[in-house]
Amino acid sequence: MSNFSSLIQADLASLTNAAHNLASSTSIAAASQFGAPDAQHTSSFAQSMQGAIDSVNQQDVDAGQKMADVDSGKSDDLVGAMLSSQDASLSFSMLMQVRNKVMGGLDELIKLPL
Repeated sequence: MSNFSSLIQADLASLTNAAHNLASSTSIAAASQFGAPDAQHTSSFAQSMQGAIDSVNQQDVDAGQKMADVDSGKSDDLVGAMLSSQDASLSFSMLMQVRNKVMGGLDELIKLPL
């Protein structure tokens, strides 16, 4: 049993080092779309996901405000409000797809035999 434990720990250390090297050597342009703090700044996956969630939430709030302004007559920009609404909807859908992929990967890891 300790042999498996040491192998898992070695693999985890190797993956952690590889992830750190990847994060420090490349910048991910897609993360900046979701409002990541800084492409060169190393951050955890949880921080990246929280940034993406916050960005999508802000898009939804902004779209809702634009729609409310059009409904109340404060704005005549119906096309802009509809585009903002669709943009927020697509961002949410993309975020849910990323979430589903992560959860699927986690399920696969849990099912791995030891």
